[in-house]
Amino acid sequence: TDFDFGPSLKQRGRDVIDIIFDGLKVSAKLGITAALIALVSGVCLGSFAALRRNKAADKIIMVVTTAFVSMPSFIIGTLLLLLFAIKLRIFPANGTTTEGLVLPVITLSLYPMAYITRLTRSSMLDVLGQDYIRTAKAKGVSGPKVIFGHALKNSLIPVITYFGPMLAYIVTGSLVVEKIFAVPGVGRDFVNSITSRDYPLIMGTTIV
Repeated sequence: TDFDFGPSLKQRGRDVIDIIFDGLKVSAKLGITAALIALVSGVCLGSFAALRRNKAADKIIMVVTTAFVSMPSFIIGTLLLLLFAIKLRIFPANGTTTEGLVLPVITLSLYPMAYITRLTRSSMLDVLGQDYIRTAKAKGVSGPKVIFGHALKNSLIPVITYFGPMLAYIVTGSLVVEKIFAVPGVGRDFVNSITSRDYPLIMGTTIV
């Protein structure tokens, strides 16, 4: 007897595509928000630390960023979940609501924010020691104009270079984070497909 599996396989393929696209809508919003927060916060903290070099604020920022760089995202997510969702009950533990996305966004943004902070500080200190900065100060250019018009603009080049890999990290890191906070994104679908041995969905999410 001849068996025709064509329609069922095509239907399963359409189901997988629908699941992935629905999950990508949430994952994209989560990742882009975390990336923007990490970029803005990292640049501000790194610039502030560079301008307060070897002072108390600089040392505190460096210690905190070192801790965040050393800690995996699933550890940070679990600690935030226990503290703010279970103990303090400030945010919901379920990521299906807008309020529930706060903790996942913070979890995904902490590592890249810490890395960008250290990168910006190092680059800013290097730029502030250049000859054209000393020349601008000697000509009487105001401090804010030297910092924002010359130093910060040139110190952002390594940060812009890192922004692409940072997006890749956020997408990969969101796999476990979405599972921890029950965010209905493509990361949670990927983990669920592995535990349920759903091979078409595993292959689809892996390709994406």
